Amino acid sequence: MTGVWPVVHAERQALVRDLEDLAARQWATPSLCPGWDVHDVLAHLVDDARTTRLGFLRRLAAAGFDFDRCNARGVARERRADPRDTLAAFRAVSGRTTSAPAPPATRLVEAFVHGEDIRRPLSLIRAYPTGPVVEALRHQLKTSGKLGGGRERAAALRLVATDAELEAGTGPEVRGGVLALLLAVSGRPIGPEELTGPGAAALVG
Repeated sequence: MTGVWPVVHAERQALVRDLEDLAARQWATPSLCPGWDVHDVLAHLVDDARTTRLGFLRRLAAAGFDFDRCNARGVARERRADPRDTLAAFRAVSGRTTSAPAPPATRLVEAFVHGEDIRRPLSLIRAYPTGPVVEALRHQLKTSGKLGGGRERAAALRLVATDAELEAGTGPEVRGGVLALLLAVSGRPIGPEELTGPGAAALVG
């Protein structure tokens, strides 16, 4: 994971900078992650950064092996009364290299997708590093939705990135920026103009 962590650390630090001057009311903005506001997503990222392999297995077992329940408990555990305190906690753990027992690319998915879960509703824009976003998308394309991936969403479609070296799958074509493709494959809503081609409606529908 030596190549992954510098990217993850840079993304965490960039998100801290983006959120430092957020107005109090903005923390309650609904994120792209259903049921979570911006503050909730940040609390999840704190929990994710603190997670260890053994700790994750223990928490998952305590949650009855229900991933959603496990995540909800993590948000409740790390969400502070004052969002600025949650941000301070995120800053404090931004350099950690612990992780749940999962492929290294999942750390990239977390950084990019959750980064956009927060930024897009707040009209914040970030230029993400193309290579790692491609790596995150390739991971999502081969990972089942049950494990947080998007293999089923992209089944029988041909994805073509317009800003990166990526072509994957067979079927009706979907063209767009690699970040938009990553978000769509991950089940996030995107703008109608971001993807084109005969398969676009099937991917975002």
